[in-house]
Amino acid sequence: MNATANLMRTALVALAAMLLPAAAAVGAELLMFEREGCVWCARWDREVGAAYDKTAEGRAAPLRRIDLGKGGAADPALARPVRYTPTFVLVEDGREVGRITGYLSNETFWGLLGKMLADIEKPVQRTSGLSATMDPQ
Repeated sequence: MNATANLMRTALVALAAMLLPAAAAVGAELLMFEREGCVWCARWDREVGAAYDKTAEGRAAPLRRIDLGKGGAADPALARPVRYTPTFVLVEDGREVGRITGYLSNETFWGLLGKMLADIEKPVQRTSGLSATMDPQ
């Protein structure tokens, strides 16, 4: 990890730490849609999963795993169906507020999650209806 990425991650974590107590109070939850045999899900588990619940982000948006292979995609909070694994959906007060489709790296995951959590604290009017990951809602 280069110095710029370290600095960026530190800044995002600091921002999230300031904003997350308010987000936690409103009932945010991070849904992780996974499937048996998903190599990217396994990579997320190794790189992020073991520590997730110990982080400020994990306390603000506890993780709930949903196995797509067992028909777990029919959640009423979803804005649209989940097709790929892993997909991470941030839900607040029973509605989807952001989505991360796929897993590229530790830095990318934390950056996108931090942005979604910041959006809960300060909702942004999105004229185009796009989420933090630029996926159409």
